[in-house]
Parts: sequence; C-alpha cells; structure tokens
Amino acid sequence: MTKKILGRIDKVDFPKLNLFDVAVKIDTGAFTSAIHCSEIIEENNTLRCTFKSKGHPNFNSKDIIFNNYTYTDVKSSNGFKENRYKIKSEVVFFGKKYKINLTLSTRDDMKFPVLIGRQFLSKKFLVDVDLEDQSFNNKAL
Repeated sequence: MTKKILGRIDKVDFPKLNLFDVAVKIDTGAFTSAIHCSEIIEENNTLRCTFKSKGHPNFNSKDIIFNNYTYTDVKSSNGFKENRYKIKSEVVFFGKKYKINLTLSTRDDMKFPVLIGRQFLSKKFLVDVDLEDQSFNNKAL
C-alpha cells in the first residue's frame, strides 16, 4: 500500500461524532491521538461527552453517548502522566474512512482541538512538515 503524504496540519471529518472540517495537528511526537471534549460524564456504564468549544466553531455542542470506552495512561510532553478516557471512532482522510482511537482531553485553550498521533499514522501516512491541508485540499466536492 502506498502511503499518502500529510502536512503538519489539516482539516478532517469525524462522521460518527457529527464533527466536520475539524482542524487537526499531525503530531509525530505524540503516540496517541486526542480530541477536545468540554464535558465528560460517566454514569450507568456509559460515557457522555459534549463536543463544545468557543474557539473551534465546528464543535457543535452535541452530546454523544459512548457505550464502549476504556481508560489509558497518557504521558504529556512535560512528563506528567494522566489517565484519560479512550473511545473508538472513525476519521476521514483523503475521502477514506479509517478507524481511530481517541483519548478525551480538554483542549479548549489549544489552537487545534485534535492531535493525530503516531499510533494512527503508522503504516498509512508520511508527514511532510512543509505542507498543510493535504487531505482537505483533495476532498471530493
């Protein structure tokens, strides 16, 4: 399989989350991928997540209920370990759906609401840091 080339940032769709044209940072320094979730409530063996952000207008304030989720430890760039919820979803790059594991994090103060890490990129994509929006610019109209 030929690997597609991504730039350092892009805009992608998360159809199962009803999020479209979401700005993402391709982060080869991160192992896991993370998505901004403004409110997380765990009750009755379900996880309710609200995707809302003042700084990211494509986050539509809808609640999504996850029946299947896990926890994982994530070490941040400053060395601190954090236990986060992890969900399975889908992301669209270059018009193709891919399965992706996403940890839920508060990223409201960050420029990009989503980080795409090495675990997802491996065996599918190469990253050229001089490029931007490779998938978005090749999106089928």
